[in-house]
Amino acid sequence: MIIPIWEKMNLTIEEAAQYSNISSKTLRRFINECTPDFILKIGTKTLIKRKVFEKFLERTDAI
Repeated sequence: MIIPIWEKMNLTIEEAAQYSNISSKTLRRFINECTPDFILKIGTKTLIKRKVFEKFLERTDAI
């Protein structure tokens, strides 16, 4: 079953990059430097909490 990105609870970094129009390289660098509250670590895998990420983007002027 394929779930559209806008319906997923968590996104991969690549999906979040595509969803937000931010490069995955920039997103990874930001996550590594700042440890934002929208990340979810599962072992070595990093996921993005979509709704928290959306709110973060709404209140952020620059990354």
